[in-house]
Amino acid sequence: MISTTDFFFPLVDDPYLQGRIACCNVLSDMYAMGVHEVDTMLMLLGVAIKMTAPQREAVTREIIRGFNDCASEAGTSVTGGQTTLNPWPIVGGTATSVVREGEFVKPTRAKQGDVLVLTKPLGTQVAVNVHQWLHMPEKWALCEGIITVDQAEASYQTAWRSMARLNRTAARLLLKHQANAATDVTGFGILGHARNLAKASEQPVTFKIETLPIIKNMCLVNEKVRNFRLLLGLSAETSGGLLVSLPAANAEAFCRELEEEDGCPCWIVGRVIEGQRDAVIDENVVVVEV
Repeated sequence: MISTTDFFFPLVDDPYLQGRIACCNVLSDMYAMGVHEVDTMLMLLGVAIKMTAPQREAVTREIIRGFNDCASEAGTSVTGGQTTLNPWPIVGGTATSVVREGEFVKPTRAKQGDVLVLTKPLGTQVAVNVHQWLHMPEKWALCEGIITVDQAEASYQTAWRSMARLNRTAARLLLKHQANAATDVTGFGILGHARNLAKASEQPVTFKIETLPIIKNMCLVNEKVRNFRLLLGLSAETSGGLLVSLPAANAEAFCRELEEEDGCPCWIVGRVIEGQRDAVIDENVVVVEV
């Protein structure tokens, strides 16, 4: 049995979208192990007591609807959960599947000579913050002359569309293309999760990250307004992509098939080399704006 639990606070202003992102985020832990058929889900919900009763009812209803719709799209269903009162909304859940040996990818088998593929762009935390600053004059003033309102809105659109997209197709392709290990990229940033995966590896390897696909204009915000440690690979992501270690001979086919099915790009971002169970950002890292 493979099971995961995750939850977090709202980061977008649309409760339906927040519910959907939360469901995607929970499922990504399963997808990182190649488990693309999830047997059941439970929902964890903190209902905000600081809202008025009508606000609370409307927001809670939409969060639940977004979560359930996403679960249905993923081919699973929410069979129960737990609700509690909280000063502000919290949403998340658990996901569980029973699988046979050989039907999932263990996070311990990255090999020297593998390449690293990332299935979603980085910079979601930056984009969400910039969008929030649009409604905070003192903070938006710091962005003037660096990013326009239209650019901020466009970056936010890219971010929420990415966060609300399931990693299910990538999960199904892991076994097909003989992936050796994978992780989802969330709170620790791409470097933090790469380090965790390298530490778990049976072989003494280092993950060398050579390319950072980043949502457009977010590098400029990171440099000029606030340092999110984006170029260090340590900026938190929500419902991020899968970072996949797979044989070099299979990487292009994996990327091509994923792009054909999901309609979104993915990137070869690095290599697995002999090392000391660590991960590094290459000193000549290439930034690709998305």
